[in-house]
Amino acid sequence: MADMKCNVAVVYMHDHLDGDLAREEMKQLQQHLSECPSCYTRYESLERTDALVRALPIEKAPDDLSARIMKSLPSRRRPAAWTSWVRRHPAVSAAAIFMVVMLSSFVSMWNQSQEFSVSGPDLEHVIIEGKNVIVPEGQKVSGNLTVVNGDVQVLGDLDGNLTVIDGHLTPLASTAHIAGEIKTIDRAVDWFWYKVSSFFGTLAYGS
Repeated sequence: MADMKCNVAVVYMHDHLDGDLAREEMKQLQQHLSECPSCYTRYESLERTDALVRALPIEKAPDDLSARIMKSLPSRRRPAAWTSWVRRHPAVSAAAIFMVVMLSSFVSMWNQSQEFSVSGPDLEHVIIEGKNVIVPEGQKVSGNLTVVNGDVQVLGDLDGNLTVIDGHLTPLASTAHIAGEIKTIDRAVDWFWYKVSSFFGTLAYGS
């Protein structure tokens, strides 16, 4: 028996069936098969199996197989049009978002400011009846007076500014005197600018 071992012979068998075995190696394999009945039997079995496989008809894939596979694949998600626009215009997008936030904040503040309120440093001389605020005749109110969501009637002396927000100011009586400015804010835009100016006034003067 040649020096070739059986495990090497098995490798040579497969290479031979695949057509990859060199001539010299083929001679060695043939010599081993002639001297080793076990490997010879194995080789014959492999040879018959290989012949059987090669004899099987080759099934041709349908012509539309590729198209059907491609169609069954999930379609690639395309980015929404608005996201592309945002990427192309970052500054405008940031400004738009800022305006939306400001508008939302403004609407929230407006909804929260529907309650009646009176503010000022000298409310002792002011009469409040329900949502009616009265500066009585013969009385002097020192400082600014601000009324929100109420009606105001001035019969006496107001030594300051009068601001009426979302309310009604009764025409001044002949006995009335207001030393400062009179502001009536009934619209949302005016109210908004009043809030903005008050905010910056607080920042500038601290009160």
